[in-house]
Amino acid sequence: MNSIYTILLLAASNTFMTFAWYGHLKFRELKGFENLNLFAVILISWGIAFFEYCFQVPANRIGYNGNGGTYSLVELKVLQEVITLSVFTIFSILLFKNESLRLNHFIGFAFLILAVYFIFKK
Repeated sequence: MNSIYTILLLAASNTFMTFAWYGHLKFRELKGFENLNLFAVILISWGIAFFEYCFQVPANRIGYNGNGGTYSLVELKVLQEVITLSVFTIFSILLFKNESLRLNHFIGFAFLILAVYFIFKK
């Protein structure tokens, strides 16, 4: 069950992280946010990132086999990266219609999936 909680917490964490890192790129399209200076944008992103840590830290503590979890440190990192890529892909498709995924992106994603396979192979 720890493995499921870890994955769900990492997915939530990465959702907040993606909004903190890239969501501000859409601020110019939002009423009241279009004229924010860089410092204000940084503070907003930092505030969003706080919630990322509220999910990420428990995910790693619960999931780490040194704390009784399922995953090694390397497995946690690779799992987090694949979840990050998945969340980012959904985010970019839904919010950034001017961006497109090309064949080379999908080939890169396939290599990342292979990385997961090899990292988790005993």
